[in-house]
Amino acid sequence: MEIQNCVAIVTGGASGLGEACVRNFVTNGAKVSIFDFAEERARKICSELGDAVLFCNTDVTDEKTVKAAVDQTTDSFGKIHLAINCAGVGAPAKVIGKEGPMPMDHFNKVLQINLVGTMHVIRLAAEKMLKNTPTKDGERGVIINTASIAAFEGQIGQAAYSASKAGVVGMTLPIAREFADYGIRVVTIAPGIFETPMLAGLPEKARESLSKMVPFPSRLGKPSEFALLVKHIIENLMMNGCTIRLDAALRMAGK
Repeated sequence: MEIQNCVAIVTGGASGLGEACVRNFVTNGAKVSIFDFAEERARKICSELGDAVLFCNTDVTDEKTVKAAVDQTTDSFGKIHLAINCAGVGAPAKVIGKEGPMPMDHFNKVLQINLVGTMHVIRLAAEKMLKNTPTKDGERGVIINTASIAAFEGQIGQAAYSASKAGVVGMTLPIAREFADYGIRVVTIAPGIFETPMLAGLPEKARESLSKMVPFPSRLGKPSEFALLVKHIIENLMMNGCTIRLDAALRMAGK
């Protein structure tokens, strides 16, 4: 799959890892649809990047808005070749906190956004990919999901987040196996600590402390480095059904 002339959808494309993917795609000649609800930021990106970018106001937890966004993308650009799932939340909460047991609304909200939202996009985008003319290798599309190293080494307070990301990891292989008959690859990236809006609000001392935890390079990851891996996955036909850690050898401690 070559990025040039492809059509990609990117959830959470108005900031962080998703925005980096959007910019990388446009630079490499693709058309991109941003699925996000940060309308002001998304429209600013569209204004900057021009007609190659479309904004679809989307709540990934709402099947109807995801379907509407997928349809809007195909109406505007004709096809969908790539689906990059970057939308997510990471609000921490202990199972037993100072005010008692974790509210199930919190647990459900994290799973709905990170896991169910990812599935909404996978199944509705893949349905469109089935109509693509296959490449000489029989490929019709690529789906890339975002998990986290918290799927493997969740810290105290990350029960909901870790469960949601472990779910993304867990469904990667069975979906890749199913979609193999269609020529659609499925890969998940599990990032470590990256410079995203989730971390932007932390005090500088906290950010420095996080950076020191990373073995090498001892800094936060850059969204552009995430986008580079996304590009490689798309262009490397043998990458399928796997979860790739992108964490500079970081293994999270308990807290």
